[in-house]
Amino acid sequence: MTAADTMAPAADATWRPRHNPWLIAAAVTLAAFMEILDTTIANVALRYIAGDLAVSNDDATWVLTSYLVSNGIVLTISGWLGDVLGRKRYFLICIAMFTVCSLLCGTSTSLAELIVFRLAQGFFGGGMQPNQQSIILDTFPPAKRGAAFGLAAIATVVAPALGPTLGGYIVDQWSWRWIFFINLPTGAVAVFLVSVLVEDPPWLRKKKSRGIDYIGLSLITIGLGCLQIMMDRGEDDDWFGSNFIRLMALLAFLGIFGAIGWLLIAKKPIVSLMVFKDWHFSIGCLLIAAAAGILYASAVTIPQFTQEVLPYTPLWAGLVLSPGGIAIMVLIPIVTALVEVVQTRYVIAFGFLVLGFGLIFTSTIITPDVDFHTLVMARTIQSAGFGFLLVPINTVAFLTLPRELNNDGAALFAMFRNVSGSIGISLATAAITERTQVHQSYLSQWTTPLYQPFETLIATYEQALRAMGRAGSAVRDDAIGQMYQVFRVQAAVLAYADIFMYAAIVAFIMIPVSFLVAPITCGPKPVPHHAGVRH
Repeated sequence: MTAADTMAPAADATWRPRHNPWLIAAAVTLAAFMEILDTTIANVALRYIAGDLAVSNDDATWVLTSYLVSNGIVLTISGWLGDVLGRKRYFLICIAMFTVCSLLCGTSTSLAELIVFRLAQGFFGGGMQPNQQSIILDTFPPAKRGAAFGLAAIATVVAPALGPTLGGYIVDQWSWRWIFFINLPTGAVAVFLVSVLVEDPPWLRKKKSRGIDYIGLSLITIGLGCLQIMMDRGEDDDWFGSNFIRLMALLAFLGIFGAIGWLLIAKKPIVSLMVFKDWHFSIGCLLIAAAAGILYASAVTIPQFTQEVLPYTPLWAGLVLSPGGIAIMVLIPIVTALVEVVQTRYVIAFGFLVLGFGLIFTSTIITPDVDFHTLVMARTIQSAGFGFLLVPINTVAFLTLPRELNNDGAALFAMFRNVSGSIGISLATAAITERTQVHQSYLSQWTTPLYQPFETLIATYEQALRAMGRAGSAVRDDAIGQMYQVFRVQAAVLAYADIFMYAAIVAFIMIPVSFLVAPITCGPKPVPHHAGVRH
């Protein structure tokens, strides 16, 4: 063994980035913020895209599906791509090509073009979140990761909240094309900052490529791709009443479980499942999956409620979410300091407790005439719960993970977060439809001439219509029509209230799960590697 070989581990252990770690964290978070924002900003523009490109609203939803499919696949294999290309080079390629694809999306002249460019945009966007997380992990020592993850959490939570607001404002004031064009200056700045500030640590530069695992790559592509299609298209295609959805479900099942089996026995797997031997990482993935499912489901459900029931414009629907993002930004520094003195599991449990009560409160205030300020208060309480979750969960997940597994760990952690978010949105959307039908069936038993309060209400509507100048036999038909509209709104309101109650149950279930985390703080004192590992 040469002297250089002997000195290499010591040099790796003492390596520090040449530039300020906080500048590096800000640069990579800017890129991740741009990508996460793009997953939600397009939601409010679908009907404008459909009208401009002369397609149906159902066809326009492929703009979202195509992005989620390619994004979900790449999330899982981004660690391998970073090994093959070099992490910094791969990150720069992702940012630059994401920006180029944004330009192409904005200039699309047909739905087919837009879907192809969105597939490419999702492919390159999928590597940005895992790379952001792994760069932060390697840039900061364990004692300071909590504060760094606080900055990263702003992208994770504020971007989904800001997306509908910004998207609504853009489509109201300009054109749907500008929801893509706004990425151009942000992407250019991010490319410049990352190219100047970020560097690969020595152990990554010396890491050997794993080669190409064709079987693992194929199974992951089939499994996650079909799962995303099933989740995104299920509601529109009547779920398992559709042969197409049943086929996607079967392929997703075979692909995912086939990938797990293969990755466990492959000599050079495309992504290492050895990360799940770390107890903290496994629990962190479970906790972030639950938090992300609730976060994304509520971020879609609230604007949907305000636009369909109240109704609000896309801009005002987005503004309901925005104060919650501000609340999280205020809480993150407090929570970052808190996890250094309070056991992390207590902070996580408290976060789920606040989130659960916030969701219950939302369930109780949902009415057809709820005012804007009450909705903002309900969302802010929910967001306060998220503020106590994201930093501790991110910190705990990587607390004892060996650094050589950071890339694969970040990729799988981001995959759990994003796929769970997609599942949360799909389940919430499906449950709204199902629960609306249940409540309509229940309420219909009271809409009969034999029930006196119903007849009294119809008579009240008839009197109001006659006062407006209506006459003849059509008055009763019009009164029944108005009653039916009220009936539909009430059934929908009850369904939305159910969704928030279900989400609250999930939040409360996660409280005891939080105590599976070891009784530790994330303060300056280093944590032994074995503290969170179960053999």
